[in-house]
Amino acid sequence: MDGTTETTIPAGEVRLVGDLVVPADARGIVLFAHGSGSSRHSPRNRMVAEALNRSGLATVLVDLLTRDEEALDDRTGELRFDIGLLTDRLVGVVDWLSTAQPAGRLPIGLFGASTGAAAALRAAAQRPDQVYAVVSRGGRPDLAGADLPRVRAGTLLLVGGLDDEVLRLNDLALGDLDAGARLRVVPGASHLFEEPGTLDQVAREAAEWFVGRLPG
Repeated sequence: MDGTTETTIPAGEVRLVGDLVVPADARGIVLFAHGSGSSRHSPRNRMVAEALNRSGLATVLVDLLTRDEEALDDRTGELRFDIGLLTDRLVGVVDWLSTAQPAGRLPIGLFGASTGAAAALRAAAQRPDQVYAVVSRGGRPDLAGADLPRVRAGTLLLVGGLDDEVLRLNDLALGDLDAGARLRVVPGASHLFEEPGTLDQVAREAAEWFVGRLPG
């Protein structure tokens, strides 16, 4: 990603590594919460981030696990489903963004994929005055549990039309979210949105959602 600044972010007792891009006259900033076994180098999330940058939004892609934790998770797969841990880290990054340290005091949106979507929704519930919008890509909002009714941020759930079980779980979670939340199905897309044109639709809809809901 052009114009990317690697930065170290304090989050509780750890320091996380993130990639920050701030376009000129940015109207908001979107923090990415990666999903199961992924990282800030995910080509799918980076493609979406670049689309947001072209729409005038700053982005920060951050690894929510430290290197030692990632090594443990590669062996066991346990931390990627520790929604409490991921949420605490994400809240720490939201608080850091709110200090105006990296890019000024920009309104914040969250983009979550897979288990990262649950952490994004829980973080939005815990920081209702700081997080204005959430987009979930193939996410597991059901894992946010009792925090779902507390989410005030405008929420868009994007799910592949071929991803039957995740679509069912998103449909159930939609009933617990605010009436302004939306579920949109991307036709012909599987869980990873690998089919031609499907990720482009995700990027386009995410950009429109954030631009429409981040005050600027």
